[in-house]
Amino acid sequence: MTSTEDFARLADPFRHELLVHCYRMLGSVHDAEDTVQETFLQAWRAYDGFEGRSSLRTWLYRIATNACLKALEKGKRRPLPHGLGTAPGDPDEPLAEPEREVLWLQPFPTPAETVDARQTTRLALIAALQHLPPRQRAVLILRDVLMWRADEVADLLDITTPAVNSLVQRARAHVGDLSQDDVLEPDDPVAVSVVDRLMKAFENADNAALMRLLTDDAVWEMPPIPTWFTGPAAIGRFLATLWCIAPENVKFVRITANDQPALAWWLRDRPGGVYQAHCIEVLTVTTDGIKHAISFMDSALFPAFGLPMTR
Repeated sequence: MTSTEDFARLADPFRHELLVHCYRMLGSVHDAEDTVQETFLQAWRAYDGFEGRSSLRTWLYRIATNACLKALEKGKRRPLPHGLGTAPGDPDEPLAEPEREVLWLQPFPTPAETVDARQTTRLALIAALQHLPPRQRAVLILRDVLMWRADEVADLLDITTPAVNSLVQRARAHVGDLSQDDVLEPDDPVAVSVVDRLMKAFENADNAALMRLLTDDAVWEMPPIPTWFTGPAAIGRFLATLWCIAPENVKFVRITANDQPALAWWLRDRPGGVYQAHCIEVLTVTTDGIKHAISFMDSALFPAFGLPMTR
């Protein structure tokens, strides 16, 4: 067996977890895919010199983490609209124009059969990580998500163990408690029922039924549109403006994203037309209802979810 074949056989089992790691670091499924490709290329080129002083997994994480840190050197973070520091929108006013220059946070495909019980890709965590400096971000992920020891993280980042402890302490203080114990898993019967009722409300253009599914502090946002809304009354008034789209011109399917229930949407502009990819809507569902709905209005996300562009 050649060294190339040997490397592929040994390294490929780590590809998906490295993809998830890079997504947590970068907040973009597309950037994560590119970084994993770069990681495997770098590792393959250097494999003949790999001395085995660490495990292959640790070595790959070192390369991937450093590639992510390099990608983050420009200092740009990927926010959500509510993270821009602007006030909630007025549903009676026009929406702001889409911000195409902003690098927005993206969702990540998590098939239902692989949902992580520890919720390590939930959007609240990924969004909070975006507010951390890159090295703090890396340390928090390695320590609190991947559960590496402080000395292992120090070795990976070529810093001291006290430096790791200092970085993770500052990171934890900044992001606060992200446990989200009240958030339901996608297959929880209550979550399934809520999503079923949401789909029925959309199918029937039933704004009142949709509003009843929202928690009192619900947030609704639609990147790249920077306008966002909070509370059932404001969200309901905004959504009422959308019911001009005939239900028969909309198709959606239930999916999972970021260890959360989600819907993929296709729209057509006229009866008999082709349904075009529209958005990936990720839902945060609690026992009280939908706490957060994010419609990622970027059709380029559909291939990453294995979804067709047209239907």
